[in-house]
Amino acid sequence: MYRILAVILLMACICRVFGQQAALYDTLSKPQLISKQFAFTEGASVDKKGNVFFTDQPNNKIWEYSTEGKLSVFLDSAGRSNGMYFDKKGNLVTCADEHDQLWSISPDKKVTVLVTDLGGHLMNGPNDIWIDHRGGIYMTDPYYQRDYWTRTKSDLDGQKVYYLPKGKNQPIAVDASLKQPNGIVGTPDGKYLYVADIGDNKMYKFAIGKDGTLSNRILFAPKGGDGITLDERGNLYISGDGVAIYDPQGKNIGHIPVPEPWTANLCFGGVNKDILFITASKAIYTLKMNVRGVE
Repeated sequence: MYRILAVILLMACICRVFGQQAALYDTLSKPQLISKQFAFTEGASVDKKGNVFFTDQPNNKIWEYSTEGKLSVFLDSAGRSNGMYFDKKGNLVTCADEHDQLWSISPDKKVTVLVTDLGGHLMNGPNDIWIDHRGGIYMTDPYYQRDYWTRTKSDLDGQKVYYLPKGKNQPIAVDASLKQPNGIVGTPDGKYLYVADIGDNKMYKFAIGKDGTLSNRILFAPKGGDGITLDERGNLYISGDGVAIYDPQGKNIGHIPVPEPWTANLCFGGVNKDILFITASKAIYTLKMNVRGVE
């Protein structure tokens, strides 16, 4: 009797999870390959119109995938940009880790360097960012040895999460507890920040203070990853082995397989922000969704 009840409960749980996933997108659909002409894609970010920008870091380029489905190079010699995010003025802020800097690239492609150093020391290599309503920038700074660097070790005492107040040029460490922080995204109301600890395979959620500080760290899910994004229902999408989906309570409600060795980043693009755009190894993919993104 107990075994039968256990099986019934398990089946009910499976049906609930499948139902939640099916509500997000057509589970019979697979991510559509758009192009496989790159060396390694990263940094997916969407502008106000729904155009998606992403990087091909080994080839040092930023590409644009327009709402019409057209691919074009936005910027050559892109500072080996990695994670990126658009500010309110339409500038593309990028983690330019060729020289461990933070850049702001205007729509007419003028580059302004926002951060050159941290107290006279090189940063590890800014990896991913999220910009709050005040124009402040949250940034992860893990250390990944690059073949285009001359140094072979970090200048700093750890791999941390930083906050750069608007108009400042020196980031402030707001969390030093994670092993190797990577993907980062905040909620639309500006109250919470998610950070993926790829080095410890965990996802954390922080409360954001009025001054940009972080507090009340909680383990959101036992799942790390690379880039992350949110949909309008508060579900969190985690790239890595395909795309894992977690509901606002931290329950795993889905997985989108991507036929590539690694899924590095993602965002919602398109005119209605309902196209999940995925950067995966040498390729980019899209998947039509029933929900919209909030970035």
